[in-house]
Amino acid sequence: MNQVLKKIAHKHKDWVRMVVSFGCSKYIAEDIVQEMYIKIHDLLQKGLDISYGKDINYYYIYRTLKNSYYIYSEKNSKVQKVEVESLDVADEKEPIKDNKDLLGKMKELDRVLDSIYWYDRKVFEIISDGTSIAELSRKTNITYASLYNTYKNVKHIIKNNIEWD
Repeated sequence: MNQVLKKIAHKHKDWVRMVVSFGCSKYIAEDIVQEMYIKIHDLLQKGLDISYGKDINYYYIYRTLKNSYYIYSEKNSKVQKVEVESLDVADEKEPIKDNKDLLGKMKELDRVLDSIYWYDRKVFEIISDGTSIAELSRKTNITYASLYNTYKNVKHIIKNNIEWD
């Protein structure tokens, strides 16, 4: 058992780099790798065999790290999950106060969109109409990151230029 953990620990920097590539900081990656060591140790004590010939099954280590990262991400997600039924109730309780106010906001939105660069406006409109960023990236051969940043920046401009109640 100790030999297996030593083989795994020998590639510690690789594990940390792998977890960082999942999308977290190096400090969080270190914690996730440490959790992986604990999980593997516990499973080895229960009789798990992760040998792959004379080496270790690195895919098993990868999956353990990936699952630990998902668990960490889910726990620390800033997105609050809401039941659909509660949204229906919220809509019924808060009717639109004034159609003129809504039309005014739409005109402000049109004014802001007209003032930004045509490419940014078009990307925002396409994604807002329901096309996913990944799908648009595949169709246009524009990188996902570029489209995502453009969409995020336009949303930021809108939030800063329209006064919301």
